[in-house]
Amino acid sequence: MNSELLGIIGTYLLTLVLAIPLGGYLARVFKGEKNALDFLAPLERGVFRLSRIDAKRDMTWQQHMVALLTINLVWFLLAMVVLCTQGALPLNPDGNPSMTPDLAFNTAISFLVNCNLQHYSGESGLSYLSQIVVITFLQFVSAATGIAAAVVVINALQTRTTDKLGNFYHYFVKSVTRLLLPGSLVVALLLVFNGTPMTLLGKQQLITVQGDSVAVSRGPVAAMVAIKELGTNGGGFFGANSAHPLENPNYLTNATENIALTIIPMAMIFALGFYLKRRRLSLMIFGVMTIGFLALLAPTVYYELHGNPALRHLGIDQSLGALEGKEMRFGAAASAYWSITNTIISCGSVNSMHDSFMPISGLSQLLGMMTNAFYGGCGVGLLNFFAYLIIAVFVAGLMVGRTPEFLGKKIEAREMKIAVIVTLLHPLLILAGTALAAHTYAGNPTEYAGWLANPGFHGFSEMLYEFTSSAANNGSGFEGLGDNTPFWNISTGVVLLLSRFLPIIGPVAIAGLLARKKYTPEGAGTLPADTATFGVMVLAVIVIIAALAFFPALALGPLAEHFSLY
Repeated sequence: MNSELLGIIGTYLLTLVLAIPLGGYLARVFKGEKNALDFLAPLERGVFRLSRIDAKRDMTWQQHMVALLTINLVWFLLAMVVLCTQGALPLNPDGNPSMTPDLAFNTAISFLVNCNLQHYSGESGLSYLSQIVVITFLQFVSAATGIAAAVVVINALQTRTTDKLGNFYHYFVKSVTRLLLPGSLVVALLLVFNGTPMTLLGKQQLITVQGDSVAVSRGPVAAMVAIKELGTNGGGFFGANSAHPLENPNYLTNATENIALTIIPMAMIFALGFYLKRRRLSLMIFGVMTIGFLALLAPTVYYELHGNPALRHLGIDQSLGALEGKEMRFGAAASAYWSITNTIISCGSVNSMHDSFMPISGLSQLLGMMTNAFYGGCGVGLLNFFAYLIIAVFVAGLMVGRTPEFLGKKIEAREMKIAVIVTLLHPLLILAGTALAAHTYAGNPTEYAGWLANPGFHGFSEMLYEFTSSAANNGSGFEGLGDNTPFWNISTGVVLLLSRFLPIIGPVAIAGLLARKKYTPEGAGTLPADTATFGVMVLAVIVIIAALAFFPALALGPLAEHFSLY
């Protein structure tokens, strides 16, 4: 048990050690300063020349959003066409069929919005062409979209008055060429040398030790897994995701993938401090996020290491922890650690089955997605936190009788309205969707019997988890839910769209409005936003909003299930 705990502590510390210099590197890249990968500049100029894009033209926040939404629409249409016709297209050695329109709709949106909610099984649901042209491609561009939007916000927070916030395409392309592509290459090579397949050949026929003949799926796995983690996407090449021995062969690859899924969200926090030359602010943000992360991680590790009390009561040994749904090569602690890192970081990749975790662990996973502000995804984690930050500044300013200001810009009614709408949209989508699903199931449990493998408290948690995962752009699931139906494909697809783009547009709009305002140097009457005291205020705002919004639903699901075990 001690070695298991040392393993997850070492993984976290190594991630942090790598994230700090990466944050400094990203700040230099997006400020246009000299950096180690400047030799890629001719490639970037070639991309802009081919696309006929003037990457030097400054954009307003509205123009940034038009560019972002337009290019995402094109990618969605491309994905729909390929997924609906993949059965007749090349690079399909295993003969996988085309998707139904509702499943293609859900899949295309899911990967477009960096959620990667999978209502299909990877190796049997997609051809190699779809895995490359749709899935892997969207995993790159969706991550770059989130990073570019975050850079727009960071740029807007500088100490000057302007409505010009750089160029979206410039930020977007550099996110791919200077970060995601080289990073994915490193991760993919580590995976390949540890046994992850990278081939276009079809299934391999093997004879097992027992003498049975089996066909083992393979494909261009390593490249897809690298960007699924580094881009905080999470979609697995195989249905079992990173619990699959070919997708995640050993403890080294497990640590590598976990560092990859965590490093960019952490680095973006430090990049903000380097970019704005406000390192204390980035440390405050990092501290709040880390406290939230540890508050969710600690009970999860504790309950998974101590096993199931109901099984212990029956005399079944639980000394190795709660191992149902987990891989022995990772153990309970590493599985618990991954379950929290991927739910606070809107990644959604799994190295174990969340549906089998202890109820309090499931509650922690849900809260990680419900708060949606502790590290978060590539870029968008910072955007989600920014909305809470604006609310905290406004409330704290009123409490102490000072003008609400953030980095020398006054926070007024327009900014507050946008921040509140963005913050309340998240629980609205989750709770309204869950209520609709629960009402539909309760109205005709015989017709919808295939939805839930576990009726009762856990069945409610499965439905709650599905909409929470969708709204948080996470993609993991309680897989006791039968989700490949028109109801789930369409309802979660709508939630995916709304919960991705509105929380991006809102913070970018706030930042754009603040950038236009006159900068006022901080003085004695300014409420400092980079102190530990203000960090406590931000954390309180996050906890209060999450507690008030989600406690009743959590009481009906994981909390009720927890107490039923005793």
